[in-house]
Amino acid sequence: MGRVRLEAITWERLGDLLADRLLDLSPDDGSPWPRIAFDGAPAARPGDLARRVSDALRIRGRSSLVVDAEGFLRPASLRFEHGHRDPDAYYDGWLDASALWREVFGPLEPGGDGRVLPDLRDPLTDRATRSPYVQLPPGGLLLLHGPLLLRHWFPFDLSVHVRLSSGALRRHTPESEHWTLPAFERYETETDPGATADVLIRADDPRHPAWSG
Repeated sequence: MGRVRLEAITWERLGDLLADRLLDLSPDDGSPWPRIAFDGAPAARPGDLARRVSDALRIRGRSSLVVDAEGFLRPASLRFEHGHRDPDAYYDGWLDASALWREVFGPLEPGGDGRVLPDLRDPLTDRATRSPYVQLPPGGLLLLHGPLLLRHWFPFDLSVHVRLSSGALRRHTPESEHWTLPAFERYETETDPGATADVLIRADDPRHPAWSG
């Protein structure tokens, strides 16, 4: 982290600059749908940035679909098999990666039909959302946000990591969710998302973000 030079920026400017960068993004595998990760702990609010970028893309005439990884959690019976506060289960077993591959990434592969399911299961009610499929036109961008995304082999064409230091993460995470903190410590050790991501954003002070450009 000490070798990465970060520059102060506003969230509004950040959304505009990321949108401009995405306009020229072409997937290496030949897919007509660029796939972008907005990775970060819930306290870092990566979804806010994904929606800001989506708004900026719309102004620029480009379609995008914001997908929350929380809509693709496994059933509660599997998530809570080892209790409601197991950090290893949170790390390894909460996200239904197979469903994301099937319903989101598969349709956006080269030769896919671009028909994406925006969510599968409501994490609060543990019931199927029954949301309709969304047709993403060629050139439309997938903006997937959520925690621990970069530890999977998802075919992202660009990844953004919104980082909180360990102290900031603890401060901004509700006390009832502090049991998840060991999972993010493990993520830092095993994946090093700050170095793995194409774009790094520091959000320890949400009023004054900084980014790697």
